[in-house]
Amino acid sequence: MTTRVNIPKERNDKLEWKRLIVVLENAPIEPVKVGAVYKLASTDSPNTLKDLQKRGKDTTIYRPDILHYTLLTLLDSPLNKAGMLQIFIRTYNNTLIEVNPQLRIPRTYKRFAGLMVQLLHKLSIHAADGPDKLLSVVKNPVTQYFPPGAKVFGLSYASEKLVNINQSVAEAVKDDNCAVFVIGAFAHGHINVEYTDITLSISNYPLSAACVAGKVCSAFENLWGVL
Repeated sequence: MTTRVNIPKERNDKLEWKRLIVVLENAPIEPVKVGAVYKLASTDSPNTLKDLQKRGKDTTIYRPDILHYTLLTLLDSPLNKAGMLQIFIRTYNNTLIEVNPQLRIPRTYKRFAGLMVQLLHKLSIHAADGPDKLLSVVKNPVTQYFPPGAKVFGLSYASEKLVNINQSVAEAVKDDNCAVFVIGAFAHGHINVEYTDITLSISNYPLSAACVAGKVCSAFENLWGVL
């Protein structure tokens, strides 16, 4: 369940850590009880939505598969394997999750869903072969984990500021070692968070969260010479 990734552990080293921070916002992950067990609410499993419907919730938002695909893209990237990527997930319920770059995310959705249910109940997932936490629920706000002065970019198809992502990342980093990009991990709607400095669009076309994540990682790999 782990992939060997060299990342700094000491506080001073983390301050100098050259990296891209990705925040996956508004991820619709919620465990619900179905019979005697808990499952992740999903539009693909109608039996997981019955209780939510009774509570008057909009069940069309429950697409945790979007988060799964996006995490696969990010964690499989050369940027992550080079130790230059840090990932946070903020759920629509405002639960903040830190993802260890060494996590090897389950390839199948069923196992991923089980992992998320376990995480939200136990608040952390440990490596089987050591003390490291691979996933952990951490305290808000997410901005406390950003380096001082790091610029925060939201990405949304709805933004009127259409940019070339390769040019934008070069401008984002400049003399800094770090930049923060916020990607929506939901099916419908737009990024609307208070901590972004600017919101950009990186394509003339609406893209999936996984596609956006891949384009951003690729741009930083080109910038930092990660092959």
